[in-house]
Amino acid sequence: MSENEGDFDTTRWSVVAAAGDSASPRSRDALTTLCQGYWYPVYAQFRQLGTGPDAAQDLTQGFFAELLEKGALKVADPDRGRFRSFLKASLRHYLSHERRRERAVKRGSGQTLIALDADQAESMYGLEPADEETPESVFEERWARTLLQQVLDRLRGEMRGDAGRERFRRLEPFLTGQGERGRYKDVAAELDMTESAVKVTLHRMRRRFGELLREEVASTVADPQDIDVEIHYLFQALGA
Repeated sequence: MSENEGDFDTTRWSVVAAAGDSASPRSRDALTTLCQGYWYPVYAQFRQLGTGPDAAQDLTQGFFAELLEKGALKVADPDRGRFRSFLKASLRHYLSHERRRERAVKRGSGQTLIALDADQAESMYGLEPADEETPESVFEERWARTLLQQVLDRLRGEMRGDAGRERFRRLEPFLTGQGERGRYKDVAAELDMTESAVKVTLHRMRRRFGELLREEVASTVADPQDIDVEIHYLFQALGA
């Protein structure tokens, strides 16, 4: 086993899945961190059901409050090796019990277990396509977009100074497939760089993006052997 593979033994979700007991401080902290990073697909699902922004926030807090309760991780689930599958199954179970939802609103109201940014949530939800498919496929796409945004945010955070952040802003479209190769020359002029330097910089950013993507996916699966499969599924969900 390589050094990097050994590091995967302490990923957040592997800790949660291995513990199987939310009473464990290590397990609970890891789960809280994961929930904090991936609350948006849950919030958006509540909004899709017709709830208003305030109600969706309460329901989201209630859902995670229930998820973090003692014994929540003991539920048998063959897909629990992936946090995405666990979260989706838990949400499906939560939504199927109206009485639980009613209790969750009371339990979640006024609590801040997960730091939700209301303006950010609505801004993101406002970009959702009007022509949506099944709730499950929509959840998967939101999950994929949320995970990729986590990676982009981490990469952006590694950029140094105003010049680095501006370079990232101009080159980010090329990382997400929205930039056109023919525009390298234009971007080079805007950044006061040579076209060759832009290509080298973009190559390094793509390589680092790939490394961070693997790290982020590793934190949501219990077995490092699932990383490549999950990445493939991720891009399938995005229709890439």
